[in-house]
Amino acid sequence: MSKKLRLVILGMMGRCPFGGQTWLYLNWLSGLKKLGHDVWYVEDDSVWLYNPATWSVTDDCSYAIKHISNSLDRIGLEDKWAFRLIDKMNVPLSCQGLSNSELNDLYRDCDVLLNIVGATQLREEHLQAPLRVYIETDPVSAQLRLAQGNAQIRDIFSGHHKFATYGENYGSPDCSVPLGEIEYIKTRQPIDLDFWSMAYTPEAQFFTTIGNYKQVGSDLEYGGEIYRWSKHYEWEKFIDLPKRISQKFELALKIDGLEDIYSLENFGWRVVSPYRMSLDVFGAYPEYIRQSRAEFTVAKDQNIRLRSGWFSERDACYLASGKPVVAQDTGFSNIIPTGEGLFAFSTMDEVLAAIDAINSDYQRHCKTAKAIAEEYFEASSVAAQLLKNLGFD
Repeated sequence: MSKKLRLVILGMMGRCPFGGQTWLYLNWLSGLKKLGHDVWYVEDDSVWLYNPATWSVTDDCSYAIKHISNSLDRIGLEDKWAFRLIDKMNVPLSCQGLSNSELNDLYRDCDVLLNIVGATQLREEHLQAPLRVYIETDPVSAQLRLAQGNAQIRDIFSGHHKFATYGENYGSPDCSVPLGEIEYIKTRQPIDLDFWSMAYTPEAQFFTTIGNYKQVGSDLEYGGEIYRWSKHYEWEKFIDLPKRISQKFELALKIDGLEDIYSLENFGWRVVSPYRMSLDVFGAYPEYIRQSRAEFTVAKDQNIRLRSGWFSERDACYLASGKPVVAQDTGFSNIIPTGEGLFAFSTMDEVLAAIDAINSDYQRHCKTAKAIAEEYFEASSVAAQLLKNLGFD
C-alpha cells in the first residue's frame, strides 16, 4: 500500500487487562504497524474498569493506564496511545497519553477508526472520524438481537460505516445467521508470529485450554429456539472424555462454583484457575500455551448451530506456538484446512480420532499447526487484507 494511513484502534484492554483481551488488540496493532501505518490505540468510554490489584470495578484508572502503557511499549508503540474515562455527562474523569483536545483532533485527522470488539459506544467525538468500522470478534449475538428488533444494537451499529466480522462462514449455504441488510466484510484474528514462536514440547502431557466456563444472561431466542451463550453446555456434552482415553487434560477455566469444579474433576479433568496467569500477559499467559501438548476446546452453541465460522484468537495463538488444536466446529472447517494440525469436531468419536492422530505423529501435527498459523493468521497479511477490503489499495 503506497499511502500511509492514520489508524485509530478503539479497545478495552485497560478495562479488561487479561491476556486474551490484551493480545486480541496487540496483534491487530502490531500487524497494522508492520504495514508502515501511523497506528494509535485509544480507550475512550464511560465504562468503569476492572482493577486486579483491588479485585474491584472502579473509576481508578491507574492500573489500566499502566497496563496500556506497558503493553504498547512492548510492541514499539510507546507514545501512540490515549486513555480517557468520562462520566455520564461526558466530562473527563481522566485523560492520559493525549490531552482532550489532542484526542478529539486525532479522531478528526485519522483515516480510519476501527472499533474492535465494538467495545466503545461511539459519541459525538468519535463520529468525526471519516470512516468508522465495527470489527465483530464474537459473531451471532448482535445479529440475533438485530433480528429481534433490538434498538440498542441498532443504535450502536448506526454509528459505523462498515462492518467486519470473524464470522467467516456468514452467507454460506450451511450458515443460518440472520444477516439482514448489512454487508459484512470477512476478516479473522491476526497473530504476530514474532511474539508467538514455535515451541516444540513432545514431553508435554496435557491438552489444555483457557477461557470461561459458565456465563449466564446472554442466551437468545430466534426462530422459536434458544441459542446458548455459555460454553458450559458444550463442555457437559464431552464431560466424560478423560474416561474414554488415556490422554491427560487440563482446563484453565474461570469457574465460579465449586460444584462445577468438582464435577469436572470427578470425570478426570484437571482444573486450574486462569486468573493470575492471564494477568501476566507477556510471561505466564503465552508460556502456558507453549508448555501445552495441544489444545482441546469447545465453542458457543450460538456459533455451532448457526455455523458462523467463528474461530478464536486463543486457538490461533496455540497454532502459532506449534500446538495442534482440536476445536468444536462452527463452520470454520469451510475456510481453514483441517485434519492435520487443526481438527474440527462435532462428535465424541471425532474428538477421540483427532487426539489419537495427534499423538500418533506428534511432530508432524505440530509443524502443520505452525504452518496453518503462518499461512492464515500472520498479522500483517490479515491486516492488509482488511484494509484492502475497506477500499485502501
